[in-house]
Amino acid sequence: MIAGTFLDAFRFIGDNPGLLLHLTGVHLELSLTALGIALAIALPLGLWLGHLHRGLFLALSASSVGRALPSLVLIAFATLTPLGIGFWNNTVALTVLAIPSILTNAYFGIVGVDRDVVEAARGMGLSERQILFRVELPLGMPLVIAGIRIAAIFVIATATIAAIAGGGGLGQIIVDQASYGLSGVIGASLCVSALTLLAALLLSIVVRVASPRPVPAA
Repeated sequence: MIAGTFLDAFRFIGDNPGLLLHLTGVHLELSLTALGIALAIALPLGLWLGHLHRGLFLALSASSVGRALPSLVLIAFATLTPLGIGFWNNTVALTVLAIPSILTNAYFGIVGVDRDVVEAARGMGLSERQILFRVELPLGMPLVIAGIRIAAIFVIATATIAAIAGGGGLGQIIVDQASYGLSGVIGASLCVSALTLLAALLLSIVVRVASPRPVPAA
């Protein structure tokens, strides 16, 4: 029975490539827009606060809010704003969900850099901006990108329920079993899972590439 249901789901994917590609595009547009706005807000703030060694309470609070904030409630609340129902209210909700992990990891990625290295760079005459971007950020990059990876996975997965508030995307099939059947719901869910796994894989590769290489002994 379960095997037959999954076979039907794969058959639905094979029978509806145009629909799934279109909705995947809408899903990615919504997710990437929210992620881009969250990066523009949270990444510079987290990096600079980490460089200053200030804002620990903000970083910890953001982390706690990110774990406790109900996604569905936030999306529902966004429908009550002047943005109404559609793309932008869902974008705002998803942006709010993405900010905590980006901010927290950016902060702790920079704070965790060895202070002796930072002081050595300062002693060499580097400006604070140069220290941040040439010393602290390269060393803290793995943790920073890990936060982006968490946010990306969370946003792509949560964008599924945005269809309830007119966000479209693959969630449009998942929330409409009456029209697409159980095979459509599972097929669209498999597509969402594939997107999240692909995002996790790509950003894991970036983390590995960005990780500092040990200097070989002479």
